Amino acid sequence: MSASEIREAGQYLTFRLGQEIFAIEVAKVREVLDLAPITAIPRTPEFMSGVINLRGSVVPVVDLRLCFEMAKTENTRNTCIVVVEVLLDNDSIVIGALADSVEEVIDLEPEQIQPPPRIGTRIRTDFIRGMGKRETQFIMILDIDRVFSAEDLAMARGQEPEKVQAEAAA
Repeated sequence: MSASEIREAGQYLTFRLGQEIFAIEVAKVREVLDLAPITAIPRTPEFMSGVINLRGSVVPVVDLRLCFEMAKTENTRNTCIVVVEVLLDNDSIVIGALADSVEEVIDLEPEQIQPPPRIGTRIRTDFIRGMGKRETQFIMILDIDRVFSAEDLAMARGQEPEKVQAEAAA
């Protein structure tokens, strides 16, 4: 759903990565956790920080800063894990995303959301639903289902990317 398709007011959880503020639809957020011990998994992409134990379930944790080609997240007292539900081929996957800090839950009206900028065909912006405007500040509204590619999410689930590609071709 693009910004032009956003016709109703929505609630968004805002969080910081560096100096930028991002937002995710509240409906996609399961919970926000204080930084917990993350167990690294060998031979995973750099953006995969590892896994955490969430009430007996293994939940992969990604460093969103690395996904967006920013510097690796530095652990501070404000660093947290935003646990989100992502759709992959009609399958729901739970993933933790590191954030420098969580700000607040905000309401945005459709008129406060503009389409993502067009930067050319070589730069991906398909994971940005829109640019929310609040006072003088822009908030990048993420389409969390598109932040990760099918291959990225397959690795988070422990599948080989080649298997995902074969399944998609079938």
